[in-house]
Amino acid sequence: MSEASAESSKAIRIEKKGAGSDASRLAKQSWFSHVMHRPESGAVSGLVFVYVFFVLFANGSGMFSAEGLMNIFKVSAELGILAVSVSLLMIAGEFDLSIGSMVALAGLIIGVGVAKLGLSLPVAVMIAFVFSLLIGAFNGYLVVRTKLPSFIVSLATMFILRGVAVAATRMLTGKTQISYVVNELNQNSWVVSLFSGHLFTGLFQTLAEHGVIDMRPDGLPAVQGIPMSILWWLAISALATWMLLRTRLGNWIFATGGDLNAARNMGVPVDKVRILLFMFSAVSATLFATIQVLESGSADTLRGIQKEFEAIIAAVIGGSLLTGGYGSAIGSMFGALIFGTVQIGMFYTGIDTDWFKVFLGVMVLLAVLFNDYIRKMATSSR
Repeated sequence: MSEASAESSKAIRIEKKGAGSDASRLAKQSWFSHVMHRPESGAVSGLVFVYVFFVLFANGSGMFSAEGLMNIFKVSAELGILAVSVSLLMIAGEFDLSIGSMVALAGLIIGVGVAKLGLSLPVAVMIAFVFSLLIGAFNGYLVVRTKLPSFIVSLATMFILRGVAVAATRMLTGKTQISYVVNELNQNSWVVSLFSGHLFTGLFQTLAEHGVIDMRPDGLPAVQGIPMSILWWLAISALATWMLLRTRLGNWIFATGGDLNAARNMGVPVDKVRILLFMFSAVSATLFATIQVLESGSADTLRGIQKEFEAIIAAVIGGSLLTGGYGSAIGSMFGALIFGTVQIGMFYTGIDTDWFKVFLGVMVLLAVLFNDYIRKMATSSR
């Protein structure tokens, strides 16, 4: 064997040995370690803890009846719609504090359009969504052009939108609440069914007739069906998760939040990504507003107050870091579910609801500490 062949064989043996070492090292990593490195692992752990707690202290209270569970999912769904868009923005290193005010203004656009201007419900809803796209694009454009922190820009927009909602509504109607948005003329509209209807109503009626779920005195089931808000929540969460994990846009979002300059140097259209995410955030707020208006039949300038902070809480509990570049859309879904479970669960257990915000504060602190620890572990193991 020639000297060159001997050296080549030696190199191959060394390479194989190295590959074998890496395979052995990776094989030693348990499935538990792999799962715990996921951003949403903290939220899943917190959700298990919360449900164990309420199973022990609220069992038999009706919390886990069909009606109780549907209330939990409904509250979680409405917040979760906002939390998904907020988590995407946070992964990209941005914030949108104007979504709470956008909820109020979008609802009032629908209300004024129908009750004051005589527009049909579909047209009023469409105008609200188009307006939200413009507001989102405006927010993103200001952040990109001025290079000011999105926290400051969206904070200013938050006050502007809330002020416009109150002043314009009072000027046009003389009050701050608009009633009878949904009336006898439009209550059968496809828009009402799309945003505030229920699915599987026949199934739930049958379940009530057979005693599986409770029935009201008027003969209707205590749970009429699955609210459309839950379907919207699940669909948006699934779409956002797929986009983050399987598409180029998802890679761009992570790259933008990880290192803005490096992402730009690699050809990532960071400005377009950020503007698109602000537009998605505004549209999510309008979806939330539309669901609320069509379910309650009214619009109010007080709607959406502090929803921006609740959405950030759900996203943080779900694994999104305030520093950007790390997070999970499905984690925000679990964060919203924790929020809804605790909010409804406190009612069933009789715990003073004044302690609810204390619990949220503790959960945020624990989530941030846990996520920071997991991120450091994941970085050091590479």
